[in-house]
Amino acid sequence: MDYQHKRSVGRYAQSLKALDPVIGDLPLRQVHQGTLDEFIQSRRKQGIKANTINRDLAVVRRILNLAARLWRDEYGLTWLETAPLLQMLDCDDARKPYPLSWEEQARLFERLPDHLREMVLFKVNTGLREQEVTCLRWDWEVSIPELKTSVFVIPGNGVKNGEDRLVVMNTEARAVINRQRGKHPEFVFTYTNGKPTDRINTKAWRRAREEAGLPQVRVHDLKHTFGRRLRSRGVSHETRQVLLGHKNGQITTYYSSPEIGELIEAVEKVSWSDRSTPTLTLIRSENSRKFPAIGRRESRGAV
Repeated sequence: MDYQHKRSVGRYAQSLKALDPVIGDLPLRQVHQGTLDEFIQSRRKQGIKANTINRDLAVVRRILNLAARLWRDEYGLTWLETAPLLQMLDCDDARKPYPLSWEEQARLFERLPDHLREMVLFKVNTGLREQEVTCLRWDWEVSIPELKTSVFVIPGNGVKNGEDRLVVMNTEARAVINRQRGKHPEFVFTYTNGKPTDRINTKAWRRAREEAGLPQVRVHDLKHTFGRRLRSRGVSHETRQVLLGHKNGQITTYYSSPEIGELIEAVEKVSWSDRSTPTLTLIRSENSRKFPAIGRRESRGAV
């Protein structure tokens, strides 16, 4: 199979591993919606979200499309005449983001082992995605002499939107980076044994969540926390887009020293040393599940 980015390889392998017990022994022509129903129901019973199941189904769909359009046998014929239609699930069970308060952050982080604490502290102060943190390399660091600091530029093949990503650092993030110097010649973050890390969502992370009373918090919520704090401090939408690594329609990804200085000023507003950030409160209704969705008719049974 071909991959748009190297990060896709791990995701494809994960999906195929989950699919293997159900369709691994079937010939391609027998892989269709009917034979995938068992997989879908099994994943549902395990509590897997619809969006995750859809990503697995998308891998199957990709393989079937390649078999019907590109891959050919020794006679020049495609492996399949046509690719069967696969129906994606409705993502009505998507979980809402959970930005952390400063108190929750402290409660969670203090329960993490040192190597994980450093990564999540860097993540919550830069808004990077998990793989962007774990794969961060020293040769991506770029010195900015005029500002007496440095930034990281992550190549587009390691970024979700495929564009090079500029990473500016506040006081907290720079301190994390400086503590990592000299530990590994290639990668910024390592395990305690000196080997490069490959994930944040480990058993230690999940155990710390439980101990902190925050089982609902995901690694990606650290990115949401960064974004919400920027917004609460009045950082403009355009600047937030740059800092969060979102596509913003700009043609160039080059920035002048004054522009980088403005970005650094923005991220300093969400550092631990400047906790004047307004309290973030998620408003939830305890009765939200007791009422039918607007526009949905209730079924009427016999009285």
